[in-house]
Amino acid sequence: MKATGTFSVVSFVPTDVVPDPAVTTALPVGIATISKEYAGAITGRSTTLFTSAFDHATGMGTYIAMESFEGALHDRGGSFNFAHSASTRGSDRTDEFFVIVANSGTGELTGISGTGGLTVDSDGVHHIWFDYELD
Repeated sequence: MKATGTFSVVSFVPTDVVPDPAVTTALPVGIATISKEYAGAITGRSTTLFTSAFDHATGMGTYIAMESFEGALHDRGGSFNFAHSASTRGSDRTDEFFVIVANSGTGELTGISGTGGLTVDSDGVHHIWFDYELD
């Protein structure tokens, strides 16, 4: 099955977590927590642990995110985890990865597995989709 929707970022909070010992590279590494709200065939909310190596001046970098979703896909309620990452040179998304974490589903989403993806329109609208199966 495929569920599509949009999401908005409710909060993006950088944290002060620093590796020890620190290693200096050409791109700074940052960690943040993100809260999102979803609409469409995907409804609910999520919390995200977000790590990136990113240069705000050039818009270049890579992120890795682990997200915990609670809500519904096609009116089936529950929760699950999914991971995603991508790289950018400022105006593109490359090297994308997106997977639903096996055995993470609860409620009517128990047994969920699959993949998905996300895009951001030029006007800033965030789109997400899950290609999923339920055991």
